[in-house]
Amino acid sequence: MAAEDEFLADPAELAAKLGRSEDDPKLLYALRAASRRFRGQVHHPVTFVADDVVVLDGSGRESLLLPVWPVTAVSAVVLDGTELVEGTDYNWSDAGILRRLGCLHWPDRLRCLQVTYSHGWNGWSEIPGDIQEAVLERAEAGLTIPVGVQSKAVGGQSVTFGAQAAAGATEAWTKAVDRYKVRASAEA
Repeated sequence: MAAEDEFLADPAELAAKLGRSEDDPKLLYALRAASRRFRGQVHHPVTFVADDVVVLDGSGRESLLLPVWPVTAVSAVVLDGTELVEGTDYNWSDAGILRRLGCLHWPDRLRCLQVTYSHGWNGWSEIPGDIQEAVLERAEAGLTIPVGVQSKAVGGQSVTFGAQAAAGATEAWTKAVDRYKVRASAEA
């Protein structure tokens, strides 16, 4: 697996901030752990996935949301066993909106729609900055904040760490997870 697929942020950025080598095993472990944690909390890889197949419930509405965005391609939409035609039966947007065309609505039935689509970002240059920042913050905390320690005094200086920083649930982390987590197949 290439580093751009494994990590959700550039190891060189974390290395520069912390004054470490970008091939430092502890730095790479912390970044890998933060990337895995983010992926686990949003329930998808974030990086590019080609031809992902999902089965969706119909909404009874004209539009519905695909679970993961950005959408880069929709290669097939099958409704109750019949393949639909893009531009005639449906259209889609990179925001993950799948719209029924011709004054029609998606049926209001469970598991009636199978969609094959590609989604995600290609490498660090495309991954949104808020994801990268949240992952870099978590990796830095993993390297610099001792687990379970909230306060530390050395030679007359005292440092107190908040529980959020130690656990990784900072406001930036929470906002990024909420923004990019898998969406329910609700109306658009």
